Amino acid sequence: MPELLAQQIAPDLDVAGWASDAVDWLLDNLAFIFGPLRTIVSALVGWVETLLVGPPVVVILLAFTAIAYFAVGWAFALFTLAAFLLVDAMGHFEATMVSLALVVVAALLAVAIGIPLGILAARSSTASAVIKPLMDFMQTMPAFVYLLLAVIFFRIGVVPGVIASLVFSMPPAVRLTELGIRHVDREVVEAAEAFGATPRTVLTGVQLPLALPSIMAGVNQVIMLALSMVVIAGLAGAGGLGGIIVEGVQRLRVGLGFEGGLAVVILAIFLDRVTAGFGAGDAGARGTA
Repeated sequence: MPELLAQQIAPDLDVAGWASDAVDWLLDNLAFIFGPLRTIVSALVGWVETLLVGPPVVVILLAFTAIAYFAVGWAFALFTLAAFLLVDAMGHFEATMVSLALVVVAALLAVAIGIPLGILAARSSTASAVIKPLMDFMQTMPAFVYLLLAVIFFRIGVVPGVIASLVFSMPPAVRLTELGIRHVDREVVEAAEAFGATPRTVLTGVQLPLALPSIMAGVNQVIMLALSMVVIAGLAGAGGLGGIIVEGVQRLRVGLGFEGGLAVVILAIFLDRVTAGFGAGDAGARGTA
């Protein structure tokens, strides 16, 4: 029986060869795109990293604490202050800010591409039929494959980490934007149209505001997926907390790996609660959150 199950009944298909040929074709014919794109992404990361690493640690700590207070409440603000003080005490504050810079750039690019695609899918059934399978493919493909392709196209460094994070994290923005717009009450849309609203006005004045909670949930998921991918991108030399964790694994330094992982958890909790808090739209009433 095992021998029967092991027998191949389908004809041979050289999918690996086709994929390699496609990558070679892209490298040969689209190199003029990869170079400038690498420069732009690298510059964006550099600007955000300078913004986060340049000021004194106390300034960043106070800024994060204030953001946490206005997004969630005083209790989470105190947690944020204590948590990032712990990160600083472990000596990983700068690495955490480097990872945050990568997450911010990847998430902003993913949202900037994903939300318009979600709007397009919500307004066109044909576009939705094309975009949904593509999002399924992007969301289920193992993250290491994206990292491998990004390294091939953009070489070692922060840029492949950002590009891989962008591709890996974009699907929730597309899906939840489409879902939010499609679930807007049809009667509300018809009422706006009855008063002479143009399709653009209906979208910007009715559908997007009512779909905002769903869109913000998508943004939250984008940030979380980008953070998880940025850690993996440490294998490609992206640095930050991913580099610390990779070093801990390679040298079997359990303590170093645990410190890096703990800093990732703290950063993830902060980003998750803050984006969820602002997405709820009632941050001013969260004094006891």
